Amino acid sequence: MKKYIIITTIHPLSDGILQFARFNDWQIVLIGDKKSVEIDSSRNITFLSVEDQFALKYDFVNNCPFNHYARKNIGYLYAIQRGADVIYDTDDDNVPYQHWGMPEFFCDRQYTSTRDFVNVYQYFSEELVWPRGFPLDEIYQGAEHNLTCTEPLNVGVWQGLANIDPDVDAVFRLIFRKEITFDDKPPIVLKQGNYCPFNSQNTVWQRKAFPYLYLPSTTSFRFTDILRGYVAQKLMWAQNLHVGFTRATVYQDRNKHDLMKDFADEMEGYLCTKPIVKLLQSLDLGPDPYTNLEGVYQALAEQGFVGSEEFDMCNAWIRDFKNVMNNSTA
Repeated sequence: MKKYIIITTIHPLSDGILQFARFNDWQIVLIGDKKSVEIDSSRNITFLSVEDQFALKYDFVNNCPFNHYARKNIGYLYAIQRGADVIYDTDDDNVPYQHWGMPEFFCDRQYTSTRDFVNVYQYFSEELVWPRGFPLDEIYQGAEHNLTCTEPLNVGVWQGLANIDPDVDAVFRLIFRKEITFDDKPPIVLKQGNYCPFNSQNTVWQRKAFPYLYLPSTTSFRFTDILRGYVAQKLMWAQNLHVGFTRATVYQDRNKHDLMKDFADEMEGYLCTKPIVKLLQSLDLGPDPYTNLEGVYQALAEQGFVGSEEFDMCNAWIRDFKNVMNNSTA
């Protein structure tokens, strides 16, 4: 099995990257940007500079903006072209625990809610805490949650949690100055129709879900992976795939952030998440993942949730994706 870790970075090798490099059966791909410090590639670390990225001849490279998190898309394509069976998404300030890893891509413990949105952090903690991208007006709705045993359900993406400084929004960080350590509980999977935001900081994707890795480029840095997560949940259901959540397998030694800038960058999420999910719920999907992905971004662009050029960039991604899949070294 070929397994790849994709990280964007503008810094020298972090402790987190060095810790991931100790897992010999994983290949790490570092995606550089204009601000990046040059990093020497080594045994299982490949650094792709901006020049290296253009040399790959992907259509998407010509459209992707600089200094944007969506340049990770180039890393996904690079890994897929090299036969990746599993892709792990993380950031350079996450540090893996010794037990880091994910379950097999199935789960027989289903977590359900009486409302559309599920705050999965409530399952893993008694603290008042919610994931980045969770609608603020849902925090105190008092939804009923149930945990049931089912036949094994197929998981397209596992979201692992992060301790110490987990992936919460700027509102949480501005109000609560505390560390969070999640409970060590068994993994769960969400019922189709229940949404919970998932991020790009500690997620592992199986091959069937690869088309939904696409990160939009016309949103802010703080919203691109959240929008991707909501879209992926909707599209995975058409393939009978689910999103699952596990205990914390990393802790975050967070890079320096301006919390008010984060707040401004997250405004899209605060204001648009529920209307976007309502739009997703209204869409009829077919069996083809590429047509579904194209249709979602066309609808998002028509409604003004992403820029008008996003549709063209998504199509460039789809063309590149099909090409690298057909020419994969698997």
